[in-house]
Amino acid sequence: MRATVGDIMEIMETLAPAGLAEGWDNPGLQIGCRDQVVKTLWVALDPSFPVISAACRQGVDLLITHHPFIFKPLDTIDLDTPSGKIISLALRHELSVFSAHTNLDAASSGINDVLADRIGLKDISGLDVPRKGFDAHQPGETNWGMGRKGCLEEKTHLLHFAEHLKTRLGLTSVRIAGQPDMPVKSVALCCGSGSSLLKTFLLSDAEVFVSGDLRYHDARDAEAAGKGLIDIGHFASEHVILDVLAGRLQEETKIRGLDVAVQACKLENDPFQTL
Repeated sequence: MRATVGDIMEIMETLAPAGLAEGWDNPGLQIGCRDQVVKTLWVALDPSFPVISAACRQGVDLLITHHPFIFKPLDTIDLDTPSGKIISLALRHELSVFSAHTNLDAASSGINDVLADRIGLKDISGLDVPRKGFDAHQPGETNWGMGRKGCLEEKTHLLHFAEHLKTRLGLTSVRIAGQPDMPVKSVALCCGSGSSLLKTFLLSDAEVFVSGDLRYHDARDAEAAGKGLIDIGHFASEHVILDVLAGRLQEETKIRGLDVAVQACKLENDPFQTL
């Protein structure tokens, strides 16, 4: 049975309910039409021009990204600007673009839970205060908010744990703050940019906070509290979801008898390089 953009949006609502999104966020359909037929679907982190271009060349009908294409209302659609070129290209090739952002971060089995599993945490629970007003109407859905907390199977030291993260996530480098030999058993994390949860982490019983885009003063505050930070980078903290989400979408479309080919985009790399 043929699928439409609307059918895939319904599936995404079960995987990452829009009600979990932060108030400043703008998830959902960014470009396109709910009635458009979807035969091929890609999952990516960013609706960048290279990703959009490749999707158009390969006849993709729907691109699901983590980061929204539109955060704020557009003043103009100037086809000479980067955003204008993306809109023009997507419309000319009938490529719809949909995003699941902070709702996918917070969702049960979303990015934070996938990251926690990848680094081997046990007894996972929420770190921060959950978003008010959300009714967890989906079976198995929780309202844990953005962060997660869990325990390692065995106590280790900050430096050893940082090396463990590099191996688990296939990273060449991470940034750490805190005493290298400090003991680590309880770990807090937040995918993407986690600085907004730093105070919550400092008030928790977790010894180390794993996230991306952590700042100089975050490191100083952690030092003063006798705790540690490990910055794995924004890209690495979120890229873990692509294959997982693609697999779930493929499974859900098959359950519904929808004929859709789902693929995780393999073109993206961390925009930062370490010399």
